[in-house]
Amino acid sequence: MTRLEGKTAVITGGATGIGLAAAQRFVQEGGFVYIFGRRQDALDAALKTLDNPSQARAIQGSIANLDDLDRLYAAVKAERGHLDIVFANAGNGNQVKLDDITVEHCDDILNTNVKGTIFTVQKALPLMGKGGSIILTGSSAGTTGAPAFTLYAASKAAVRNLARTWAEDLKGTGIRVNVLAPGPTATELAVAALGEEGVKAFGAMNPLQRMADPSEIGAVAAFLASDDSSFMTASEVAVDGGLAQI
Repeated sequence: MTRLEGKTAVITGGATGIGLAAAQRFVQEGGFVYIFGRRQDALDAALKTLDNPSQARAIQGSIANLDDLDRLYAAVKAERGHLDIVFANAGNGNQVKLDDITVEHCDDILNTNVKGTIFTVQKALPLMGKGGSIILTGSSAGTTGAPAFTLYAASKAAVRNLARTWAEDLKGTGIRVNVLAPGPTATELAVAALGEEGVKAFGAMNPLQRMADPSEIGAVAAFLASDDSSFMTASEVAVDGGLAQI
């Protein structure tokens, strides 16, 4: 498959889980990928897992740090000259009950999931043009809510509306923006946190009765990145086993 041949992509949160699965799929389909994440050791390990590491570059940084984003896009401009795909996948979330929410918790979640997403995209736009694709990682929690996930669920609902608003802002540019909304996904971190019984319990919550493999989410990211989705913008694609759909 070479749907992304010659295309340059940035994937934030690309060192593990869904981001890494998307990076693998993008490389397999002919793209050149910049994976961006906070931990150098995880980035180095991620590159080694790719089928063609020469088609990827890792840059360390945080989406909550505007200087880091500037450094990322300066590298893309210097080395590739253009950018076709932004997969704004980096995010943060943990369980905190309503009574226990603090200002610090608000700042942590919203700075990453909302502000970080906004500036990841804004700073990419000067490098993008007609045919460009922006993909935002949402969540089934943004539709359904989830106990003790007040800020995470709210932030993902905000991400959904960013796509709607930006589709209007980007009229005439030829740049599309869509949301990829996973449900429970069996990333390494999730499996380690949940354990075998937890994975079964989470999987039983959707009609397919299992958690997604990260590669299944990565495959849909590749579709949204490619010209196969050329008449899609402002859309949300649920890849959640039906969890938030019935």
